[in-house]
Amino acid sequence: MEQLWANNCANCHGAKGQGGGAGTKTILKRELFGPEHDRPFFDAIKDGVPDMGMAAFGETFSDKEVWGLVVHIRELQARAFRKAEGDPKAKDGVYTSKHARFSIETVIDSGLEIPWAVEFLPDGRMLVTERAGTLRIHSTGKPGGTLSEPVSGLPKIVHVGQGGLMDVALHPEFSTNGWVYLGYADALENTGGRMAPNMTRVVRGHIKDVDGKPTWTDNQDIFKAEDKHYLPSGLHFGNRIVFQKAPAGSKSAYYVYWSIGERGQGTHAQDLSRPNGKIHRLFDDGRVPDDNPFVGNPDAVRSIWSYGHRNPQGLVFDLEGRLWDTEHGPRGGDEINLIQKGGNYGWPLVAWSIDYSGESKWVPWTEDGKAPPPDGATIIQPVDRWMPSIGACGLDVVRGDAFPAWKGDLVAGGLSGVNVDRIRIQGGKSVEREELIRGLGRVRDVVTAPDGTIYVVLNDPDHVIRMVPAAGK
Repeated sequence: MEQLWANNCANCHGAKGQGGGAGTKTILKRELFGPEHDRPFFDAIKDGVPDMGMAAFGETFSDKEVWGLVVHIRELQARAFRKAEGDPKAKDGVYTSKHARFSIETVIDSGLEIPWAVEFLPDGRMLVTERAGTLRIHSTGKPGGTLSEPVSGLPKIVHVGQGGLMDVALHPEFSTNGWVYLGYADALENTGGRMAPNMTRVVRGHIKDVDGKPTWTDNQDIFKAEDKHYLPSGLHFGNRIVFQKAPAGSKSAYYVYWSIGERGQGTHAQDLSRPNGKIHRLFDDGRVPDDNPFVGNPDAVRSIWSYGHRNPQGLVFDLEGRLWDTEHGPRGGDEINLIQKGGNYGWPLVAWSIDYSGESKWVPWTEDGKAPPPDGATIIQPVDRWMPSIGACGLDVVRGDAFPAWKGDLVAGGLSGVNVDRIRIQGGKSVEREELIRGLGRVRDVVTAPDGTIYVVLNDPDHVIRMVPAAGK
């Protein structure tokens, strides 16, 4: 895209989008950065702007190339804004955002290797997963606590590429039943290839004191893919786990949802006979609900709730009971999606991205809302997108008393973006998004604690920090 821009656009718009050639105005304006301007940019490039002397490129460039130029414009804008505005900065230790002031405290600053997720026990202790395959218990869940030795007795976890021990979640009635759920990379026996076939697996168990050591017991499978669906890949495992109350009279009191990435196999996300590239739903004990959208399809994986996902690494129910995910695009189009029963979220038929190489392979929409033939699938578009990508990872909703002005907002993390954003949804639309922190590390998880403070799990450095209300606000 850089060369396409240089050859066709830079003479008028400038190499960096600053304008100047032939009197062209700058496109480096904040008011042009929102998603509502994606289509106008696309149409202007494709159809031209005759009254401004801008030629139409629709007969010269494919729609995919036109969209690639829009992504390039977004990258130019983002670089300019970052250079001019910088990152959120604390003054005397206090960050000032739109609706709240907060400080950062370090909860864990040593002893972790690629922490992936945290979860809070009712007594205030905190579970921490490490991608290499260990689960630890932090003694207080607050600064000054200590980490336990790894919990023993966990199922066999393979640490391969982006996979390992990933999410941890407590059953909503943990206080009475003690169930802890884990999502991890499970591998078959290596049959001589470079990598053993593997897949995301979900189990539950109890953590008990055995001879003075925390020990995983009573392991039960919630979801294990068929062996034929395991893949020799180190990419895109997903994985977040959330719960929802089931209606009275159901086979069980709760549903459990979890995400699996498409494992680097884009076409699998559209294939209902495969588990990858999907969000799944089962009862909390692993049984299949009769009203799952594809239970009547003999070829479909019966746990599938939605499909067409690339790599969903954020999943949460908001305070109104709506299910949201965040997921990675390749370059330019990470998504915030409102998840609907049986919905198709488009990957890899449509996308807001270009490929990592800069090649433009997709467009994000079609006029009739359906994917290009021969697929013709109806696509659910994201409620918001990040352009450029942030490597979306970790998602929660603000609850509790610590940040009342943010209550109900989503907080989302980014790996490559090294950021935490706050997103306000009203009427099913994203109406406000602001960057709260940036540059402290790759954000792996964002979790609202029971007291309403917001915990952020970082990689590089491998720390856990939290956002707390600033004193004297």
